[in-house]
Amino acid sequence: MTDSDGGPDEGAAPDADAAPDTRDGDAPDLTLDAFYDALESAGRPLLTATELSRLLDCTQTEALAALEALAGSGRVESADVEADPTVWFPTDYKETADRERIVVFPGRRQVVVDAPSQFTRAQLSQFAHLEDANREHGYVYEVREEDVWAAPYDDFAGLERTMRQALGERNEALEEWVKSQWERARKFRLRSHEDGYTVLEARNADLLGNIAERELDEGQLRARISDTEAWVAEESVAAVKRALYEAGYPVLDTRHLDTGEALPLDLRVDLRDYQHEWVNRFVEKRSGILVGPPGSGKTVAAMGVMSAIEGETLILVPGRELAAQWKETILEHTSLADEQVGEYHGGKKEIRPVTVATYQTAGMDRHRHLFDDRKWGLIVYDEVHHIPSPIHRRSADLQAKHRLGLSATPIREDDKQKEIFTLVGPPIGTNWAALFDAGYVAEPEIEIRTVPWADDESANAYADAAGHERRQAAAENPAKIRETRAILRDHPGAKALIFVEYIAQGEAFAEALSIPFVSGEMPHARRRKLFDEFRNGPRDALVVSRVGDEGIDLPNAEIAVAASGLGGSRRQGAQRAGRTMRPVGKARMYVLATRGTEEEDFARSRTRHLQGKGIRVREREAETLDPGDRTGDDRTE
Repeated sequence: MTDSDGGPDEGAAPDADAAPDTRDGDAPDLTLDAFYDALESAGRPLLTATELSRLLDCTQTEALAALEALAGSGRVESADVEADPTVWFPTDYKETADRERIVVFPGRRQVVVDAPSQFTRAQLSQFAHLEDANREHGYVYEVREEDVWAAPYDDFAGLERTMRQALGERNEALEEWVKSQWERARKFRLRSHEDGYTVLEARNADLLGNIAERELDEGQLRARISDTEAWVAEESVAAVKRALYEAGYPVLDTRHLDTGEALPLDLRVDLRDYQHEWVNRFVEKRSGILVGPPGSGKTVAAMGVMSAIEGETLILVPGRELAAQWKETILEHTSLADEQVGEYHGGKKEIRPVTVATYQTAGMDRHRHLFDDRKWGLIVYDEVHHIPSPIHRRSADLQAKHRLGLSATPIREDDKQKEIFTLVGPPIGTNWAALFDAGYVAEPEIEIRTVPWADDESANAYADAAGHERRQAAAENPAKIRETRAILRDHPGAKALIFVEYIAQGEAFAEALSIPFVSGEMPHARRRKLFDEFRNGPRDALVVSRVGDEGIDLPNAEIAVAASGLGGSRRQGAQRAGRTMRPVGKARMYVLATRGTEEEDFARSRTRHLQGKGIRVREREAETLDPGDRTGDDRTE
């Protein structure tokens, strides 16, 4: 780093460009220039000691000592942030033109942030919705009712602290509105009466008479117990919660339900500190949703919950591959025997103390009584964002003592995610950025790459099309095959998943790249064999349709290429990026979009949720390619 006259920066040590010396276990000799280089490599204006240790290839203790030594010169400062490690930044960062600027519009309940840091984005995601990530006009966040209702805090003071950290100051008008919504979400609660039935309790008589009794259907409340309490029909509990939520009054569920038969089990894997926190918070609340990035160990944490509760458990999943995966994981990591764990779906019909069933099967009338008749101590809703759909929501009527949802992305494009929190429970999660900083999960490097048309014929077909055909023409641009081949050649030997939205496109990729295409049309046995070969064998690439979007555990995937996607689905974008989020290694995702088409906007929309979680998303243009350019050896089976 130099002054404007080109001379050395005052205070910089001689040979400032030299690599830090970490020989013999000594702390690296960290100069200010080397620190700026590290910031540039990380792509953010602040660092933790853990991040610096990875960049300098030294221990976290050595990196911390180096930072403290540099701080002694007055050129670097540190700050402790809520639920995150200490962050370090240059002293003059506050005076630079590139620093983030935050403007709050309390009347519209919007926050506009120019050049937000990773930490700020992560904090805002705790109570606000990322509406737009237009780099030219800044990140636009909207604070909605459902965001406040679902904020993962036990008291308003915790939410208030996060708001002030994210916004940098107190905003009385916005805080007053947020507090009113926080209190609104606590005006009704369900509790268990000492005689065994369920009671709806209102904060005051007016709420019970003018809100609850007006909004609920006849028969859902059997009788009044007092001016503020009513007896709830047992079969209507879920319907009562849903109706009051839609009326703008989320219901706290504090019932003490039967746990059913006891099921002692030991967990054979050590939980991380944050997983212990998840388990403890869930056991205290008895319902909730674990929200964390893919690879953060939500399934293992769920088994930790099973071990803590020791009750018979029903696990609901989207598909049979995931059911088999759950059973294998439970048998591997707990003391349960094979005869204690069953699967219930189109291929198997086993009801055991721990039963893994598909949502679709559990919601069918001819099977429902099998699940209703058993007293489950715990119901686990995996990929819980499916709950609001017509087929899956019937399973939410199963109201066990403990209801646990799992999802990296409890968002839906129809904005019905609010139903998830009232039917299952509030979010119990962690700050994604904290797990990235601590090294528990590899933060993915995400790049939107715009691709030119392969030829005039493809461009003309797009121009002549309309509606869905137009979107499909952009998605199936043949130039994406060449760009994907180039990406694979840039990462030799890396395990890669190539996602497509259309069957014809998947078949074209498979033929051109000599890579198997896994779709819903493939028999289950063949599909499972290919996934097993990708996990455990020499197979290093698969083309996959939506069957690979969620639930399937492919822990060694290093590269994800989204050749086409479901419009602007934020959840799909997060799920596909999540295939590469694991504790070790570099995780990379490439989102391909045909240049000059609406696919570019779709690509930005699909990555918006990730940006809101603090993940950096970069954009670049692919080179204009001739058919013979950037070819190489195709991958083989």
